[in-house]
Amino acid sequence: MKKLLLLLITTSTAVVAQHKNPNPGYWQQHVDYKMDVTMDVEKFQYSGTQELVYTNNSNDTLTKVFYHLYFNAFQPGSEMDARLLSISDPDPRMVKSFKGADGIEKKESKLSELKSTEIGYLKVNDLKQDGTLLKTKVVGTILEVELAKPLVPKAKTTFTMNFNGQVPVMVRRAGRNSDEGVALSMTQWYPKMAEFDFEGWHADPYIGREFHGVWGDFDVKITIDKKYTIGASGYLQNKNEIGHGYQDEGVKVNTPKKQKTLTWHFIAPNVHDFAWGADPDFIHDKVMGPNNVELHFFYKNDADIKDNWKKLQPETVKLLEFFNKTIGEYPYKQYSIIQGGDGGMEYAMCTLITGKRSLPSLIGVTAHEFAHMWFQHMLATNESKHGWMDEGFTSFISDFAVNQIMDKKNQEDENPFQSMYGNYNYMVRKGHEQPLSTHADRFDDNMNYGISAYTKGAVFITQLAYVIGWDNTFKTLKRFYYDYRFSHPTPNDFKRTAERVSGAVLDWYLVDWTQTTNTIDYAIKNTEVKGNEANITLERIGRMPMPIDLLVVYEDESTESFYIPNTLMRWTKENPYPEISRTVLEGWDWAYPTYSFKFDTKGKKIKAIVIDPSELMADVNKANNVKEI
Repeated sequence: MKKLLLLLITTSTAVVAQHKNPNPGYWQQHVDYKMDVTMDVEKFQYSGTQELVYTNNSNDTLTKVFYHLYFNAFQPGSEMDARLLSISDPDPRMVKSFKGADGIEKKESKLSELKSTEIGYLKVNDLKQDGTLLKTKVVGTILEVELAKPLVPKAKTTFTMNFNGQVPVMVRRAGRNSDEGVALSMTQWYPKMAEFDFEGWHADPYIGREFHGVWGDFDVKITIDKKYTIGASGYLQNKNEIGHGYQDEGVKVNTPKKQKTLTWHFIAPNVHDFAWGADPDFIHDKVMGPNNVELHFFYKNDADIKDNWKKLQPETVKLLEFFNKTIGEYPYKQYSIIQGGDGGMEYAMCTLITGKRSLPSLIGVTAHEFAHMWFQHMLATNESKHGWMDEGFTSFISDFAVNQIMDKKNQEDENPFQSMYGNYNYMVRKGHEQPLSTHADRFDDNMNYGISAYTKGAVFITQLAYVIGWDNTFKTLKRFYYDYRFSHPTPNDFKRTAERVSGAVLDWYLVDWTQTTNTIDYAIKNTEVKGNEANITLERIGRMPMPIDLLVVYEDESTESFYIPNTLMRWTKENPYPEISRTVLEGWDWAYPTYSFKFDTKGKKIKAIVIDPSELMADVNKANNVKEI
């Protein structure tokens, strides 16, 4: 890979950098949370207070606000439960299979059988705005709030509340007593202000998919049984009082024997979520990464996993080095990898992942969730509407990172992402593809959502490398990070960044690949050779246009290439194979279904003609891309 452009950002423990979104008139709301909660580890219930200072940076006067109450999803009859019963391929982690009286295998939602002591819930009490009690209404996982006083543009208001919750039995992402024995996976656990942006309110119910949050600062105190070790978003403020592996070297921590609990105090600056995990049997390791970033590891004291978790630690240092160089520097001074959850899920300054994995799997899931710190927790796209951006970009860069770190073969003229293209083609063949612009909750099935967001989203990047070149693609990723970090960029922002970097016009690419299910299918329709003159005719079968790299292989194994510009781009790509002589032909306008050109073979006999030798173009029928003569 060619040398990548390095764009540095200033980092500090407090993360003083605010958004740099260059769009004229851009604004985003701001929140400052102060929470003080107490956890009962016997009943898995907690209570707390929340003070939230909300800044309205919009030009709208707000008369309502909305909070997410995610834990309410973990109940029989919830929207999440209903979706599990209606979708054709429910998440296997959330259902149980059994044979009915008729002998036919059936599936039942795990939520439907939860008892009152096992469900999740969040209850808000005494919600006030600047001291005035507010009218509220709970609708599933959303709390609708009528303001006592309208919040005018550029003004602040303070919301205070008491709240209590119950941690559900582990079903999806959050919960208690996971299959691996982790006591608490505390994600989506607090009343969280919904996002209001240029599109309006995003008060989507939670059915188990994606999130969208408001940027702000979190000040969180958690009181819990002193035997428990916590890994969390943010920086522990009282580490020398807490101990549990956090304390400074040489500091002896003495907790009074009669004291049954500890209060952990975390501050997480400039983030849009706060998560934590806790267990009385956690091992806590800390290693230093580049730029004095502390990498924390929390995992069960289990002989079957300890060796792999130790080996994971130096690999995580390598991952941080890679992401810093390839995307942009990590701006915080802490990141925690916590055993918990039901697979892997990203949160601000931490991730929760399952721990009983092979070493390659452990490194792979860590790479993916760590990469989400850049593509979601610093470039905070609306996951619900554009899940393909955070999941797809993350899948691309994490796979690329693992490929590099684990010394797998990866050359610029080869495609190490073949499995992604295979998954995309499988979805196309199945015939039920939906556009990437589909809201995450509206996909007909989990298979389509998974392949669309993770795979087709990743191919958006690898195929962009085919369109504008690898060098421009990586420069685009770095500039996108530099320009839009700590804000809420959109797909158009990324497209415009790629245009600024490369000089190409790329609206056609964003529209066709993300807003339609148009496919790419080019074919070699006809070849004719008379003497030294070859006449080649290509055909566009799919609706989506592309530029064409075409390779001619002669019987003496020499080669030459031809480039057919896509006229919609108004631009010509540099030769991706500078060692091979290339001829740039006239552009191919989309409206013409065929394209013909002639060239001089100089007396050589043609062996084969190949469309897209890199195989980075997601052509759905590669069989007609090669013609042997």
